[in-house]
Amino acid sequence: MVRVVAIQFNHAGKIYDFNAGEMDLKAGDRVVVDTERGAGLGMVVASPVEKDPAQYAQPLAMVRRLMTPEDEQTQSHHARREQEAREFCLRRIKERGMEMKLVRVEYLFDGSKAVFYFTADGRVDFRELVKDLAHTFHTRIEMRQIGVRDESKMVGGLGICGRELCCASFLRDFQPVSVKMAKEQNLALNPTKISGQCGRLLCCLDYEYEAYCELRKNFPKCGKRACTVTHCGTVEKMNLLTGELTLRQGDGKLVTVHVKELVDESRLEVPPKAPAVEREQQPKERRDRDQQAKQQPQRQRQPQQQQPKAVPTPQEQPVALPQTAATAQEPAVSDEQKPKRKRPRNRRHGHRKQHDKKPDAPTQE
Repeated sequence: MVRVVAIQFNHAGKIYDFNAGEMDLKAGDRVVVDTERGAGLGMVVASPVEKDPAQYAQPLAMVRRLMTPEDEQTQSHHARREQEAREFCLRRIKERGMEMKLVRVEYLFDGSKAVFYFTADGRVDFRELVKDLAHTFHTRIEMRQIGVRDESKMVGGLGICGRELCCASFLRDFQPVSVKMAKEQNLALNPTKISGQCGRLLCCLDYEYEAYCELRKNFPKCGKRACTVTHCGTVEKMNLLTGELTLRQGDGKLVTVHVKELVDESRLEVPPKAPAVEREQQPKERRDRDQQAKQQPQRQRQPQQQQPKAVPTPQEQPVALPQTAATAQEPAVSDEQKPKRKRPRNRRHGHRKQHDKKPDAPTQE
């Protein structure tokens, strides 16, 4: 087992594990540790805890010692050099007209390197600037570009709520935030109200997002129909924290109900129909008219019976009438003697067909 201690290098920064060895440490102690960049000065976050070394991919770095008065002097000396380097770098950036914003300068504890943190919209050519810094301060120079959220974390400030920024006070890691979180919490989608000092969405939108999603499961969606024992209507708006709903009834009135009062519309009891008027109280003519109207469709529905066809008897068969004198005297007309119909002319392009031409008139001899 290894005694592991959690240490942070900046306020509200990331926490790293180190091997405490046999040292007796407690929360708040300032210690000197070995890091990848060299010696570093950190603060103990929690007391050492024994853990299995197998859960770490690499062996943990050791804690050198507790901070001594000499270490305090070294730290104050580095702080003065950081201020001088910041002022010099700002002058050079202004002289060269470089599109970058210097945020912070940090010296390593052993003084072997100076790190300059800056923000910029795109890539910046700072080779000449690095030459000026290295020539002035005689140390290694590292230029590191950071985002706007990291800038707010380093600079600090007050949020729109009046408290210190979450990222600068206790938030160690940034969580992804989307506009959907603001919609679920019924917030106004005004960029000035849901954006923080960094210009991005507020990190606190993520704090209560899961709670709002859990409460919304019990509420119907806006625009859907909801019913209670006494009211029915369309959901206009809702308050997830108080559990109240505003329903718009069919007549346009708004009614406020609680979500616990909602019932399933299919389980509502159907009101009984009004009792029918007794037949004795109806006038006699109306009763007769209604009775005829009921009987009339029944008569129409009865299928008509097919009557059998009557077979003519020998006596009923038709007898040929004898020819009268008028019919006998009428001469028979042959087909050749019948008047012929005149065929329609089919003229095309001004020509006349052969059968349309009139025969030549006979000559008199």
